[in-house]
Formats: sequence, structure tokens, C-alpha cells
Amino acid sequence: MAGTIGTRPTLTPRELTRAGDRLSFVYLERCTIHREHNAITAEDGDGVRYIPAATIGTLLLGPGTRVTHQAISVLGECGAGVVWVGEHGVRYYAGGRALSRSAALAEAQATAWANRRARLDVARAMYRMRFPDEDPAEATRRRLLGMEGQRVKEFYRKESARTGVPWRGRQFTPGDFASGDAPNQGVTAAAQCLYGVAHAVVAALGCSPALGFVHSGHELSFVLDIADLYKTEIGIPAAFDMAAEGSDEVGARTRREIRDRINRLGLLDRCVDDIKSLLLPEGADTEVEDAPDRVGLQTDGGVDVESGVNYGVIW
Repeated sequence: MAGTIGTRPTLTPRELTRAGDRLSFVYLERCTIHREHNAITAEDGDGVRYIPAATIGTLLLGPGTRVTHQAISVLGECGAGVVWVGEHGVRYYAGGRALSRSAALAEAQATAWANRRARLDVARAMYRMRFPDEDPAEATRRRLLGMEGQRVKEFYRKESARTGVPWRGRQFTPGDFASGDAPNQGVTAAAQCLYGVAHAVVAALGCSPALGFVHSGHELSFVLDIADLYKTEIGIPAAFDMAAEGSDEVGARTRREIRDRINRLGLLDRCVDDIKSLLLPEGADTEVEDAPDRVGLQTDGGVDVESGVNYGVIW
């Protein structure tokens, strides 16, 4: 009985696959998802497929899927994001607990976010990552937004010229994916994939999805910030390439192309490193995913002491 689901030990944080080494996302539809040991199974009319749960960054559950409590349990234990999506993957509803048991990145994020000057510095660093040939060191927020908007407009025109796909501007009606032309459908599908992957990494590292440095006021502001880092490198080119191949099933083909590019470019690993470089001071210990599962208590002067001890005597 040692190998049954109920008696197998839960993986510890150090045994889990690191966020940067995971599959970006796995999309399933019209099947039943269950658990067998530490893998999930996807069963449909063609048989049963086995997917190691600890290797998944985000599991996308499309139309016609049924998932058991045991399957969600093992995905949560492994820190995998679970997303219920429509046919075009436009919603993110739930996720597992963080892979990291350290609060270092969450505390660094909150500290930088709470200081207006530091928040602007992070926004400038994000812009520099996207457009390394420009120096935003003295740019105000209004100037940053103007620079970003102009660069993205130029990039759309460049991709249109490269692929021969006509571009009439960004057009997207929420809830009506089909209303856009082929390149707009591709851009929308690519953006949603990058949002899901960024959300998975943000959650895995224990950061707050809501505390953004460019976006604000939304529960996924930081996720949108991180996803935008790769929009012109991965998302928009993939969308135009797929639109150039034809207008049929642009969304589905773009999602598959984004998946392949993410794996080929090692985006998950880069995403982890980028978040750490944005939030942690230079030279800080960046191995937060391998930090011990430790809870401390705050005291005066910023010094933590061990929890589980009765400090009834005032020092």
C-alpha cells in the first residue's frame, strides 16, 4: 500500500521542480483530469495521458473538461497554476500556493511599491528591459507611457511590413474575440498566454500579483507588468507570423506557437531572473525558491527571532 495516493508523502519545497525549469503551460480540453500518484491523468476517447504534476507551470482547463478534487489537490501541492479558460483562453481564476516558502521577494516588492521614487525606478528598469537602446533614467511616468506607446505602435507597423499582414490598429472587444481581424485575434491570444505564464511565475515566487509598477488598480497589475516585458519579443511576432499563414484558427495556432517559443527561448527561467533583478538589491541572495520553510517573529530594529518560543520576559 506504500504506493497508493493516500499514503505517498507530499513533496517538500526543495523537491519541487523550480519555476524556471517547468513547462510553460499545458492546455487540456474535452477530457477528465484525475490523479494517479503524483501525476495527473487526462482521459478522453483516445485513452489516458499521464502528466507529471510538478513539471507544470500552469494547467489551462478548456471547454469540456472535468477535474477531480484529487487532481486539484496534487496541483496545489506542486505550486502549479490552474486556470479555467474559454475557447480563447481569456480568464485566470485560481492558482496553487507558491513554490517559495520565503517572503523575501514579496517583502522586496512591497517595499519598492510603497516608495514612490523606488516604484518609478522599477518602472524605468522594466522599460529598459524592453527597449535597451533607450535610456529612461530621467523619464517621468507620463514620458515613459508616451515612449512605450510610440515604440509599440512602430513595432506593429514593422511586423506588418515584415509579414505582409495588413494592420489597421489594435482592435479588441472584451468578450467578443471573433470581432477582431486575424492579426488582432493573434495578438489577443498571445497576450493571454503571456499573462498566464507570467501569473504562474509570479505566484510561484510568492510575489503579489496586484502590486504593479506600471499597471495599477487591478488584481493582476504586476502580472501585466511582467507579461509586457516579452510582448514585442515573443507575443506580437508570433501573432503576425500565424496571421500570415491564414485567418483560420489564428487563436489556437498562436497559442501553440507561443508555447514553442517560450520553450525554445527558455522564457520561464528568464522570467524568474527578471523578477528577481527588478525587486532584489544588487548582490542579494537570489535563491529564494530554495529558502528553508522558516517562520520568524519581528522585533524592534528590524531583527527577526525564532517563532515557537515564548518571549514572556521582556529583554
